Amino acid sequence: MTPPPGRALVEICVGDAASAVAAADAGADRLELCADLGAGGTTPSLGAVRQVLARTAVPVRVMVRPRGGGFRYDTTELAVMLDDVAALRETFGADRDRLGVVTGALTGDRSVDEDATARLVEAADPLPVVFHKAFDEVPDQARALETLAELGVAAVLTSGGAADALTGAPRLAELREQAAERLDLVAGGGVRAHNVAEVIRRSGLDQVHLRAPATDGWPEATDPALVREVLAALDRQASTLDRQASIRSRSS
Repeated sequence: MTPPPGRALVEICVGDAASAVAAADAGADRLELCADLGAGGTTPSLGAVRQVLARTAVPVRVMVRPRGGGFRYDTTELAVMLDDVAALRETFGADRDRLGVVTGALTGDRSVDEDATARLVEAADPLPVVFHKAFDEVPDQARALETLAELGVAAVLTSGGAADALTGAPRLAELREQAAERLDLVAGGGVRAHNVAEVIRRSGLDQVHLRAPATDGWPEATDPALVREVLAALDRQASTLDRQASIRSRSS
């Protein structure tokens, strides 16, 4: 789903099909589907992917991560990731216009694992690949961004290396300038209704990523009210910017 003109895209991270439906029904523009959110997100089952695609109409990005913990993978783990990517591509080819892959791999010195990333991008083709927040562990983000752009990565999910996206907004703005439309940047980390407009204003990005966790019931459930609150905050921001642009136009 494309957001209204002037409003940032909202991607909601979900841990199961029911949460995906709740987020989509609340107005989410895109979903990131994971398993085991408590471990930072791992690869969901093909059944979960199938149900989310069947029960929603929004784009879905699927996490490919074999385990929680760090982002350095041995040859067996990488083989599993490549097989998972291939399974997504082959099983859901009819939905490839809605589907993407979220993954990431680092070396021992916390730089981008170029070989693993290149192989994952190749395995996913034509599905777009998003490099997840492993990016925030990389010491030299400027160099890493160049590497990812050269490897054909479609987007990077990041807080700019900071504890949260609002704190990292100045760095996000620098990365946006550097990316120069070669790949998308998605602001993620501590994004909530009370700060989402400021994250967008300070960073200049047009996509945000967040969880909307329910406070009761299943611990990985999504609270649709939180999704609506974020969307409402961004709608207000877009409306304000539109009015300001209209005033400037009339006075010029």
